[in-house]
Parts: sequence; C-alpha cells; structure tokens
Amino acid sequence: MATRISKNRKAVLSKYSPEKAYTLEEAAKVVKEITFTKFDASVDLDIRLGVDPKKSDQMVRGVVSLPHGIGKTVRVLVLATPDKHQEAKDAGADHVGLDDYIQKIEGGWTDIDVIICTPTVMAKVGKLGKVLGPRGLMPNPKSGTVTLEVGKAVKEVKAGKIDFKIDKQGIIHVGIGKASFSVDAIRDNAAEMIHMLAKLKPASAKGAYFRSITLSTTMSPGVTVDANSIAGI
Repeated sequence: MATRISKNRKAVLSKYSPEKAYTLEEAAKVVKEITFTKFDASVDLDIRLGVDPKKSDQMVRGVVSLPHGIGKTVRVLVLATPDKHQEAKDAGADHVGLDDYIQKIEGGWTDIDVIICTPTVMAKVGKLGKVLGPRGLMPNPKSGTVTLEVGKAVKEVKAGKIDFKIDKQGIIHVGIGKASFSVDAIRDNAAEMIHMLAKLKPASAKGAYFRSITLSTTMSPGVTVDANSIAGI
C-alpha cells in the first residue's frame, strides 16, 4: 500500500508544483491530472477572504447559480401547504409534504440535500432548528429557500444553484463540480463563484480581499490559484 501512495505522490509532484500559483484554467487542468481516485471525486474551491466574520457587517453569504451545475443529483424536500404540492412535484422535487415530513425529521430523518418551504409554514419548520441547523438544512429567505415560488426554487437548486457562507476562519468552502467535468466547466464554475464573492465584498473590509484561492478534489492536494490572473476581481 505504501508503494502505491508514494507512486501516486510521485506522479502528482511530476505534474505540478505546490509552491506555484496557477491561472484558473491551469489549476483546473492540474486538479484533473492529479486526481487518482477510482470514484468521480468532487472538485472543491476554498477561498480565504480578508474579512472578520465576527463583525456582522463583514459576514459574507449568498447564492450562486453555477453555469455547469455541480454534477450531483440534489435531493430536494418541499414543505408547503397542499395547494403548492403539485407545483413542487412538477418542478422535480424528490419529496413533497408538510406534517408527515416534519414528523420524520423530528425522528432524525435528514436524507436530503436542500429543504425549500413557503413563508406560511416557517413557524412549523422553525421548530426543527436543532435537527436542521447543524446540518446546514434550515431554509432561509436570503438563500431563496423560503419562498412562495416553490417551483422556480426547486428548478434553480436542481440546476446547480448553491448557497454559501463564510466560516469562523474567514474561509468559503464550496463544491463546484466533479473531476469528470471538462477543464472549461471547472474553470467557468470557479470563475462564477469568485466573481460572485467579488460583488459581495463588504464596504468595511480592509486590505487584500482575496487572501488565497485553492482548487482541489476530494483526495488531491490543493492547487493555488493566482487571484491576479482572474479578470474583473
């Protein structure tokens, strides 16, 4: 086993330099070349921002629609009154209901990726905070998951709309695709995410905003992206 790891490590190091900063396109090419997993690994983008997340006016969060989706089936639950059920089903929701699913969640069921609900049922959904909060599943008006337009919200989430939020260390961590994606698709998705963050720069943030940008896959080392090579940020 040790030989295989060192072999892979050797192969990785022959294809890129950990000290070098690459353009977004080069980084996308490198992560594909240094991924040796037998499964289709996720491609992750980690961005350290020059903000203080403890200050409420420097909390960076939002939603972005990635042009090439994220390469995985997003399981969506819609919690709404019966008049919205058909609209949700027609849009492709995997699960639709209200009290029945609230009971399931209270019992510990969370076999879903996104929950969308209408404002009218938010009081009921709010009581699930202890279960949903730690798993990042709580619907939120800011991310478009508390809405009267449930059909539209389901379609957007299924098409690759993701929400993101800065962590306590000032880092945004998002999955932006799969290793099987083309170099262009990885580059486009990463650029879309970075440009969205540029738009959300807090007015009170001081100094360099993009401190570091790293592209990696599930098992690969991180490839540093040169922020200066990205137009428009």
